[in-house]
Amino acid sequence: MKSKTRTQKCRFRNLVLVIVFILVLLNSNSDALELHPAQKASSSKVLRSMARVYMAGGNYTKAQPLAENALTLAKTAENSDTERCLCLIDLAYLYQNQGKFADAEKVCEMGLELQKKVYYENHPYVAGTLRILSSIYQGQARYEQARAACEQAIAIMRKSHQPDDPAMAPFQVDLARVMVIQGKLKEAESIFLEAIKLINKSYGPDHLYTAGVLGSLAELYTLQERYDEAQDLIAQTLTIQQAVYGAEHHLMVPTWLTQAKIYQAKKNYDAAEKLLKKSLAIAEAEYGTENPLTGKVCSLLGQLYIDQHKYNQALSVCERAEKLLRASLGPDHPSYVKVNETIRQLQERKGTTTEVVKLM
Repeated sequence: MKSKTRTQKCRFRNLVLVIVFILVLLNSNSDALELHPAQKASSSKVLRSMARVYMAGGNYTKAQPLAENALTLAKTAENSDTERCLCLIDLAYLYQNQGKFADAEKVCEMGLELQKKVYYENHPYVAGTLRILSSIYQGQARYEQARAACEQAIAIMRKSHQPDDPAMAPFQVDLARVMVIQGKLKEAESIFLEAIKLINKSYGPDHLYTAGVLGSLAELYTLQERYDEAQDLIAQTLTIQQAVYGAEHHLMVPTWLTQAKIYQAKKNYDAAEKLLKKSLAIAEAEYGTENPLTGKVCSLLGQLYIDQHKYNQALSVCERAEKLLRASLGPDHPSYVKVNETIRQLQERKGTTTEVVKLM
């Protein structure tokens, strides 16, 4: 009987939370709900949990209003420092994945300062937030700051974890990814290989995170022109991701881009073009035209056409990339500067068969 009563109470509590959730969705001004501060804290957690479900599937558009309303409620909730901190950090992660790097940096820094207050300066949670901040810096092409944030995070983790603790692996992977961008490929490879040992122990060889790390190592091997090794790794990544996401999911676009680069390097241009066009269509449908990923795909497609001496097609798609990258990253970002210079050279050689310098 007691068990039945507890079940009924649990159902009633869940029903109340669902009603609050619906009310928040229907009312953009959460203050108008006139909830008790304790109720605001509870409903903030519900919204934040819902947002995390959407973010886990890469559905950032649906996650955004939930995460933003959760933060609005948390700001006026009772004893809300911890909840507000979590909401800020979740929102930073969301904005970073949307390519809204300025907004992401702002809320991430706010969350980081509050997190230090809620916990302490060198808490492992602080290290985790520094990983997000590092990714934001990468998106802004602030690579030295990105690396410094990674190294600071690793230093914090080492205060409470042994070097071979599996919890260290994601931090090492983030550092290796920054080093790849900086061109320090041998050092990055060494870090990747050590991290993968730990990842296989903790996540396992068929985990989505493992697949992502293998994809990053494949990208490194592509830069080193080790195409067969890269192909083996990217095949593993694709197998794992397809089993989880399905064959046409937008979160697979980065993997397809690496695969397309391998095809291009092996002069399998038809396969590369097919994959890049699919990536472009899916990126546009999911992220829109103001996301850096859409501009990146256009840039890679332009480079593919340059390799085939299809300069008119290259010029058209590079001009499109220029608009997208300017809108999403700004005129000072290296990706925009490179594609802009490529356009200039393509325009100078338009209608000729002169080889274009590859700047992208």
